[in-house]
Amino acid sequence: MPLVSSKQILLHALENHYAIGAFNANNMEQVQGIVEAAQEERAPVILQVSQGAIRYAGLDFATGLVRIAASLADVPVVLHLDHGTDFDQNVRCLRAGFTSLMYDGSKKPFDENVATTKRVCEIAHLVGIPVEAELGRVLQSTDGVTPEEVEAAMTQPDEAQRFIELTGADSLAVACGSVHAMKSREAELDIERIKAIHAKIPNIPLVLHGSSGVKHESVLAAIENGVAKVNVATYLNQGFTEAMRKAIAEMPDETDPRKIISPGREAVKERVREKIRLFGSAGVVDSSGGLTSGKRQFRSAHLGGAEE
Repeated sequence: MPLVSSKQILLHALENHYAIGAFNANNMEQVQGIVEAAQEERAPVILQVSQGAIRYAGLDFATGLVRIAASLADVPVVLHLDHGTDFDQNVRCLRAGFTSLMYDGSKKPFDENVATTKRVCEIAHLVGIPVEAELGRVLQSTDGVTPEEVEAAMTQPDEAQRFIELTGADSLAVACGSVHAMKSREAELDIERIKAIHAKIPNIPLVLHGSSGVKHESVLAAIENGVAKVNVATYLNQGFTEAMRKAIAEMPDETDPRKIISPGREAVKERVREKIRLFGSAGVVDSSGGLTSGKRQFRSAHLGGAEE
């Protein structure tokens, strides 16, 4: 099916207390693995392309890969710009056919973040494309951050309300205890902060960045309190590269790159499947490609089976 906007599926997730998996891809095999898992699990999916991925593959090539993968599936697929750090990049992606944008002004002063976010929203909304913004700052594990620094960078609930009122952003990435690029799952989120932010902006889907390093129980608690989009990148990259290293070790004389890369695609697919089930979005898409209503189940093997 054609690419879809993220707006309606995120609002559906928010209303029904599940989350859409937003998965980063850097090459064809990762795109295939992500969309194949979503198709098999009957889940809507957001496929994210970062500025780094655009530099690597080229904007037209990255857009084309996702559009083709979506056309071969009958579940909703969104093409989303992840961490667009300037206005021009958002415009380029809008023109290229992205169906969801993000302006990340989290490193800017509040007023500057507001001004650019509002500007991106104005042009995107003219053509019906939603915009994710970020307030507070999700730090990088590679910077050697301390718990005190993580807490100091967290989103303030009152500021979140003011920010949405001033910008008109459709969803908001919040800093609540996660850290980008963590290689182990040990972080716990500030659930009370998430609850407070959600209470201030109850109709705005919240976004969790840096989820690879967050404990599963904490992710589920966040979903129950307003998080409707969960980003996953590092966990997929780990699976992809680990599978390739294993293939090379087992077939050191192999010269066909497909036999080396294919295990990486399968590893990504299974990790995406795991996250889709954890987030509660498995089975949300019906046979016609629409979103089902009513109760669904968290089908996480990590938390002891299905629960309402």
